[in-house]
Amino acid sequence: MTRVLVVEDDPQLVRALKINLQARKFEVEEAPNGTSALHLAAARNPDVIVLDLGLPDMDGIDVIKSIRGWSRVPILVLSARHTSEEKVRALDAGADDYVTKPFSMDELLARLRAATRRQEAPAATDRPALVVTEDFTVDLAAKKVHRGDRTVRLTPTEWHLLEILLSHPGHLVTQQQLLLEVWGPTYQENTNYLRVYMAQLRRKLESDPSHPRYLITEAGMGYRFEP
Repeated sequence: MTRVLVVEDDPQLVRALKINLQARKFEVEEAPNGTSALHLAAARNPDVIVLDLGLPDMDGIDVIKSIRGWSRVPILVLSARHTSEEKVRALDAGADDYVTKPFSMDELLARLRAATRRQEAPAATDRPALVVTEDFTVDLAAKKVHRGDRTVRLTPTEWHLLEILLSHPGHLVTQQQLLLEVWGPTYQENTNYLRVYMAQLRRKLESDPSHPRYLITEAGMGYRFEP
């Protein structure tokens, strides 16, 4: 069973989430605050975390940053904060997706399924184990990225996007292909997702993110990794 850690201080919402998730064969753990969330994330090793940002003891952004210090578990933010600035803060901190309240349970479940698919996706076998550029090195087998002697931490979504692009060096990968492989068939019109995540990858990997050398945009079509 897929283990979901729900971090939320609203008991009614937690109850609704638990009923719906358990009905679909998810195993659910509950945490009413950030402190217990960090403890359970370490002790129970969930497959995905659903996280509210407005927690009573700490900001959810700090919870994301703490978890990202040691884990790549998918984190889906569930928040009443609607502004693009809040969404960017959460994504930059390491969240993989962001759902605003009020929300459709069907949409939340679809995004949870997409997050677990990304985490469980098998690695392709017909690609090099190591990709080396002048600015960074990607070990595809170990799922690690380095810039010089520093390890670069990527979220599961960032990693999946990078894997796909590295698997097609020098070739255009269309927006539709990336959205289908990373988020699933219901998200093939959400090109804004790609813009946000590609910007994050460039900030982490490119020497000059505003003038990328490796992660190239083909306007209106898709993206390309240039070795």
